[in-house]
Amino acid sequence: MTTVRWGVLSTARINRKVIPAARAADGVEVVAVGSRDRARGEAFAREHGIARVHDSYEALLADPEVDAVYIPLPNSLHVPWSVRALEAGKHVLCEKPLARSVREVESAFDAADRAGRLLMEGFMWRYHPQTEALVRIAREIAPLRVVRAAFGFPLPPDDAANVRWAADLEGGAMMDVGCYCVSALRLLGGEPERVDGEAVAAPSGVDMRFAGVLRFPGDVLGTFHCGFDVPPLGSLEIVGEGGRLVSDDPWHGVTPRLTFTPPGGEPEDVPVEAADPYRLELEDFSAAIRDGGRPRLGREDAVGQARTIAALYASVGL
Repeated sequence: MTTVRWGVLSTARINRKVIPAARAADGVEVVAVGSRDRARGEAFAREHGIARVHDSYEALLADPEVDAVYIPLPNSLHVPWSVRALEAGKHVLCEKPLARSVREVESAFDAADRAGRLLMEGFMWRYHPQTEALVRIAREIAPLRVVRAAFGFPLPPDDAANVRWAADLEGGAMMDVGCYCVSALRLLGGEPERVDGEAVAAPSGVDMRFAGVLRFPGDVLGTFHCGFDVPPLGSLEIVGEGGRLVSDDPWHGVTPRLTFTPPGGEPEDVPVEAADPYRLELEDFSAAIRDGGRPRLGREDAVGQARTIAALYASVGL
């Protein structure tokens, strides 16, 4: 198996999950990191056993020994640096959300097509065996009636350095955690026909709490809520004619468990194997690079995601 050589564009905190997953993945090797702070980059490389450190993002993209890059930068930088990486001849796995603008998402995939490289929006939760079981059982209990999703955690409001609070970096609860909920509702319901939202804004102007209602074909209703001023929460509930399915850990799958309740029956556990979705995501994307195939998520899904997020923000005037 040919190993795909990866570079990491920045020392962002999410790398603490991604790099161990890469180490465990087949056909994947992280060979370089780029940081605007040389000392920080060297400390990061020592901690994670990475061979090469570049003192700029541009230098990482110029490294001929890097086949693909992972981009975990703030949201507003996702598309610009994805395009630069693609134009430098690198395949790109960009952390979610790629953008809240359809035009920007389309421009990034156009750049990928011109360069003959792959681009994917990194929704790792889509790779978990629990997600595959959710989709399978949802088909079995169809037609669906209602899908409910939630994701949130407490984020200190005085942490001004946290990019999630920065309006100019496209922060906000929707972009950080609500996008998972939107991804789930779309996975199960298709593309929404209509959306409506309500938001509570932080002093910085970003949404610190967001709730939305989405109407899908077949009269399926989807609802979600997310926030930065809530206790830790994460759930996904699917209600269909044939029963009710619930996951209390749908996004990371650290403790995967599904509970199915048939009409008029008692709840029963659905066995789900444990897995690292970041590892599965990296293996799938790397396999697509090696084999000339396509990864699980592509242009169509990323465009649908951006279109829905943009419509939800438009409904609340943000």
